[in-house]
Amino acid sequence: MLTYQIVLSFFGIAVLLALAPGPDNLFVLMQAALWGKAAGMVVVLGLCTGLIGHTVAVAVGLAAIFATSETAFMVLKLAGAAYLLYLAWGAFRAPAMAAADAGKAPRLPHGTLYRRGIIMNLTNPKVSLFFLAFLPQFTSPARGSVALQTVSLGALFMLATLLVFGAIAFFSGAFGQMLQKSARAQLWLNRIAGTVFVGLAMRLVFSQR
Repeated sequence: MLTYQIVLSFFGIAVLLALAPGPDNLFVLMQAALWGKAAGMVVVLGLCTGLIGHTVAVAVGLAAIFATSETAFMVLKLAGAAYLLYLAWGAFRAPAMAAADAGKAPRLPHGTLYRRGIIMNLTNPKVSLFFLAFLPQFTSPARGSVALQTVSLGALFMLATLLVFGAIAFFSGAFGQMLQKSARAQLWLNRIAGTVFVGLAMRLVFSQR
């Protein structure tokens, strides 16, 4: 089992990592600004659900495949980039719809937003590689099942992510709701979001293991 000292040190590091600028917190920021605080929180829950997949992958050894197979790494990152470009395309198309419904706050089904968070996280192979390198540093066979320790660490990382990304979603969503009162502001917000999604896609395409 994890010791009290390990839990505190790991959780502190996880919070700092969640605060560091990266594709996931930037994704939360833009989605919350576009669709509101509640929508941003749903995206955060989707991202945290995706972390379950990465934690399990490390616990059972699947993440090692992405560390050793160039093909597996390439396929997954290209899938993630393609999805981000799809979101960018939708954001660039949105201004016409926003202009037609000026003054109305945009809405997107929470199920769609939740899936976006999951897909965004699961299709980033660098998260699996990060977990593969990071989590084992806090485990030890002397403390019992390494797989159980890994799952516990993954849960702590998800809690840190939920707290930090939840705060980002709240404040970004509040700011976005003010902008949504203006059709022109909606137009520029969607253009910025589309540009950010394209940038994240290109970053993923050119990322190395």
